[in-house]
Amino acid sequence: MPVQFLIQFAGLARTTVSHASLMVGALPVLLAAGSAIFVRERVTPGRWVALFASMIGAALIAFGASTGEAGAKASVAGDLLVALSLITAVVWILISQRLMRSGRYSPVNASAYVITIGALMLAVWVIGTEGFPSVHLSLRTWVCVIASGLLATTVTTYLWNWGLARVPASQAGVFLNLEPVVGAILGVALLHDVLGSYAILGGVLVIGAAVFVAAK
Repeated sequence: MPVQFLIQFAGLARTTVSHASLMVGALPVLLAAGSAIFVRERVTPGRWVALFASMIGAALIAFGASTGEAGAKASVAGDLLVALSLITAVVWILISQRLMRSGRYSPVNASAYVITIGALMLAVWVIGTEGFPSVHLSLRTWVCVIASGLLATTVTTYLWNWGLARVPASQAGVFLNLEPVVGAILGVALLHDVLGSYAILGGVLVIGAAVFVAAK
């Protein structure tokens, strides 16, 4: 978990919300591939075609940013870091599912262990590399941090693990399809991101591949 977030936030600092969200659209396809390789879940030839289509889409999103078509703040390096964080996310998901299916860990227990141990490891890394973080933050900032930690991490991890214990990992990606769509829309509507033609085409390929995988 800490490795994923460190890489993902490093990427977010170098790209736009819309670009990052569209890159995350590749996660369901990567999850299907990981499930086939490591968990031996059956993946049809059509899903493998979707995997390659998704990778092409991710490449279009990343390299489209270098021309400036997707906004001045987007970059290839940022998009690739977000893509790399998806691989660690697949590892996290498959390990969590294996823990829960062993019968020794419930979704609550698995979530608690992952979040607690991950937070401790992250604290060691942050303090060792950058020192103690500042606690002199505004009330608004504290509220945002607490809400993000509680709703976007703790509750989300528990609900995800609860569902993951009941469905195959390759099928769980259907719900991940909402993130790239909502993220890209919010990035454009609220943060005034600009998506160029390559980014839009890449996003269509990524989301289309994810929907195809989830529907099969």
